[in-house]
Amino acid sequence: MNYKVKSRLAFITLGFTFFCTFSSANTVNTIQTNNPPNVLLIMVDDLNDYQGFFGGHPQAKTPNIDKLAASGVQFVNAQSNIPVCQPSRNSLFTGVYPHESKDYSWENQHKQKVLKHNKTLVELFNENGYLTAGTGKLMHGGLTTVWQEWGNPHKHDYGPFPFDGKELTVTKNVPAPYRNIGPIDGSYGRLSDGEQSSGKSGAKGWVYGWDKKPFRFINEQDRDLLPDELHAQWAIKKLTEFANTPAQQPFFMGIGFVRPHTPLYAPDRFFELYPIESLTLAPWMKNDHDDTHFQQNFPSDGKGLKYYQQLLASYNGNREQAIKHFLQAYLACVSFMDEQVGKVMSALEANKSLNENTLVVFTSDHGWQMGEKNYLFKNSPWEESTRIPFIIRPPKTSTAHNNVANSKVVHPVSNIDIYPTLVDYAQLEGDNRKNEQGAMLGGFSLRAFLENPETTTWQGPNGALSVVGVYGPTMNQWAIEKQNYSYRTTNWRYIHYSNGKEELYDHQNDPYEWHNLADDTTKTSLINKMKDEISAIIGTAL
Repeated sequence: MNYKVKSRLAFITLGFTFFCTFSSANTVNTIQTNNPPNVLLIMVDDLNDYQGFFGGHPQAKTPNIDKLAASGVQFVNAQSNIPVCQPSRNSLFTGVYPHESKDYSWENQHKQKVLKHNKTLVELFNENGYLTAGTGKLMHGGLTTVWQEWGNPHKHDYGPFPFDGKELTVTKNVPAPYRNIGPIDGSYGRLSDGEQSSGKSGAKGWVYGWDKKPFRFINEQDRDLLPDELHAQWAIKKLTEFANTPAQQPFFMGIGFVRPHTPLYAPDRFFELYPIESLTLAPWMKNDHDDTHFQQNFPSDGKGLKYYQQLLASYNGNREQAIKHFLQAYLACVSFMDEQVGKVMSALEANKSLNENTLVVFTSDHGWQMGEKNYLFKNSPWEESTRIPFIIRPPKTSTAHNNVANSKVVHPVSNIDIYPTLVDYAQLEGDNRKNEQGAMLGGFSLRAFLENPETTTWQGPNGALSVVGVYGPTMNQWAIEKQNYSYRTTNWRYIHYSNGKEELYDHQNDPYEWHNLADDTTKTSLINKMKDEISAIIGTAL
């Protein structure tokens, strides 16, 4: 048995069966406390299941995330509600399902026709007397002015980038045609793969971002801090301030780390953790995509399918070498990000009282496909793209923390549940809407799982719903039932495309989703049941 089959079946076959009834009245059960908890939300970009505690890749080195996981509750079947950056974050921070807002692409929350009428978590925490402080990529174009304190000034524009004196480019090590994709998605490598930069304006070499602000890089020991390092540095400073002013108001802090979002750049020492020649690739089945229907529904998709083909072409069709070069950079960026998480958590843990009264949430906006189904990107309906790492460490002062450290929840949940969970723990009062044009709260508090990871009485649905939106000039005109839905239960994934095509995967026996069982007539009743469960969530029949 290969490594991922072992890791996934380990939690899938624990024998827990959940009989959770979905209710549209997603009531929040308030936790009474005389000492409102602080909240630390750590959000990571494009992070799939490669961390050690998730078991997705046997060589991934993530000691700090693993340590956090061991101190909290691990939701090992957590899903993104829409596996692409901006709408995923808009949904998380408003608690509104994408199908309710029809937010499927890259529109700022404060401009989106529905979500602009909803309060973000930040605004609700502000209203309830919390000090709100944030830094990094959190809402992907959201208004930083809603935070009472905002951190590092570097925007989340994915830098640093190589600069040739005229425009942003890619590092010399990336071959064509992959490099032709451009400076964000088309590049990866060590910092030493780029030219040195003196830090002078207009000079060739590394720059921070689109504004071409110089990034000084002479060598590994003599360089400016990367944006994620600056975000961690700012967070450490703020946590130290909070620890030294114990009488202050409770805080809600958000930290958004960009890596491992492309371009996959990290200091050399992180690449040295993953020698190309000894890297292990995930199991792969040739022609796995033949029984899927994604391409029929997205015939003009310019990214995932195209990126995979361009990467292979760049290495003369040698799939192993192509994926290994990309994978090395991805893992290096994951370990780099893990180090930043460790710095922040060390600063929190340095003060006992602060640490014990702080609820920590760690999650990602979505996963990333590493060539499975001939797809190299996010925004697909399959496991690698929708599944996310998700940890909640309850405050040690709460009853929920007792005896739940290092527990695993196998029932599927999703990022939509973060908003009501934080409302529950922090006893936040007020509507999630600014007015009646806003959408209702979509998720459910995870309190029941945090107090008993094996509970069967959660109020939420039987599965977690993701949508891959029909996007384009008329995307907001498409009916809810004409979107592409991916529904993950404990043992199954069902996909319903906008053209009516279906996919069904048995995760007990097929954790890589290699065999589409949707045409198996013995599965008809199961498919109908899952369609009914989706319909209950979206409010209309498929």
